[in-house]
Amino acid sequence: MHIAIAGNIGSGKTTLAGLLGRHYGWDIHYEDVEDNPYLADFYNDMRRWSFNLQVYFLKSRFSQIVKIREGNTSVIQDRTIYEDSVIFAANLFDMGLMSPRDYENYTGLFNLMSSLIAPPDLLIYLRASVPTLVRQIEMRGREYESSIRLDYLRRLNERYEGWIKNYRESNLLIVDVDNNDFIKDRSNLSAVIDKVDSKINGLF
Repeated sequence: MHIAIAGNIGSGKTTLAGLLGRHYGWDIHYEDVEDNPYLADFYNDMRRWSFNLQVYFLKSRFSQIVKIREGNTSVIQDRTIYEDSVIFAANLFDMGLMSPRDYENYTGLFNLMSSLIAPPDLLIYLRASVPTLVRQIEMRGREYESSIRLDYLRRLNERYEGWIKNYRESNLLIVDVDNNDFIKDRSNLSAVIDKVDSKINGLF
């Protein structure tokens, strides 16, 4: 079984992946952030490093999915390959931070990779307002994220909502992070687990 968590920067994907992975005994596939050689450069100069960053994430995510499909264990994945293209690369292109040539090249690569994989069995989308995202980004204190602009987060949120509204590829669970602080409140985490249980039981 392949479960994936989607959501904007700071929505709590990594934390929830760890909590659910430990609760259910699933293998956890985290997003490659700490070892990403482009991330800090990207936040300092988005136009220069946007294509490099997105190709790195695409390669990393595709590699994860190949391993997931080759294995025989249940896995929870921190962010999906679809977000890389539909949310982040598209947003960078629309903001003029990725050139048409690079975007066309990237999109062709994504379309090729996505044609070779299957969507997750369950997608958990973490919906969070910009103030919640900012608070949680500040809490984790990653230096390279200190320069993230509010309008950038707002644009990403708008794209996430549009994507989720039309998502039909697999089973979907939406978690309202503004009203479910599963990081600090165990009762909220239990409520999320109950919803995940219901969705998982519906898969079989």
